[in-house]
Amino acid sequence: MIPENLVGPAAGVAASAFWVLTSIFFTAAGHKIGATAVNTLRLIFAVLFLGSTHLILYGTPVPHITNLTQWGALALSGFIGLTICDQALFSAFLDIGPRRALLLMTSSPIWALIFGTVFLSEHVNRYALLGMGITIAGIVWVVLERQQSTEPKSKHELRGFLLVMVAAISQPLGTMFSKVGMGVSWLPEDQQLSPLSATLVRMVFGLFGMVPIVLVSVQMAKRSGTTREKAHRNLGILFAAAGAFAGPFLGVWLSLVAIKFSPIGVAQTMLSLSPVMILPFVGKLYKERLNAAAILGACVAVGGVALIAFSSDLDKQTGDAPGHPAGQSTPEHRSQSKPGEVASPFGGDGGQPADLNGD
Repeated sequence: MIPENLVGPAAGVAASAFWVLTSIFFTAAGHKIGATAVNTLRLIFAVLFLGSTHLILYGTPVPHITNLTQWGALALSGFIGLTICDQALFSAFLDIGPRRALLLMTSSPIWALIFGTVFLSEHVNRYALLGMGITIAGIVWVVLERQQSTEPKSKHELRGFLLVMVAAISQPLGTMFSKVGMGVSWLPEDQQLSPLSATLVRMVFGLFGMVPIVLVSVQMAKRSGTTREKAHRNLGILFAAAGAFAGPFLGVWLSLVAIKFSPIGVAQTMLSLSPVMILPFVGKLYKERLNAAAILGACVAVGGVALIAFSSDLDKQTGDAPGHPAGQSTPEHRSQSKPGEVASPFGGDGGQPADLNGD
């Protein structure tokens, strides 16, 4: 059995590994059927995979949620983290190129750390902070070394930078709302939502968020007269299904496990490792040559991950650890509701007594 202090980091690393696979499949699918179709299909397939799994494990395809705060938080998480973030990031890829976009996306763990500290009252110990810094430095190193060729100057460079910053902020913001939606740290454990249930709900809301984007895309395709061959379309759908299984299904599910068991700053760092993990594939699939600097950057990132994983043990030796993964506060110190009180998901000591009669 995996020790509790390793569950969050392990789930985050595994999610990054699955996202490497999904990026490969979605890239292939995008060439066949287009980006908007892939974005939509990935959510449809993910809802089907998640709903089926939920039915097998819990006996129902629909999670049982009675708390309106959880519904609202998961809806925001799906719309912000899956609709806005992904659409902004893909558009940024087109405007400023993937290298600079991924480079700016390395700021997302910093935003996650800020959101977790300010809104969720999370504590990250000094060793985890150092590990986060080392990991981010390694990722930046890899991204810079992966493509040394000069990218053509874009006509929409400012728009691209603004879009990628929207993605870098909305991704951890969606992460924060996911944690709130699961009820972690503010609801009793028996009322908290499992990562699988939370993933299914936010995926459904993410799919709803794609509806206006799809409608606009369809209208644009009709005006331009764009059509795709049936063989290409079928192969693209197959690639999209494979990518959805690896990423929006397994990857996002594991990402919520990481979020549940770690402060969101730490989890977001673990979830940002895809540029490092894709290195073994780039030579074969994309004909890129790996240099020693990129490999060294990957080793630095791995070292940072190791430091994060064992930060709790290191902090205990100095006598400062609260005793939970990466310095996260213990359950008795978290903001959980008392009988007759309305729980507050954003820190504090619960809330005012519930007025059930509406008086």
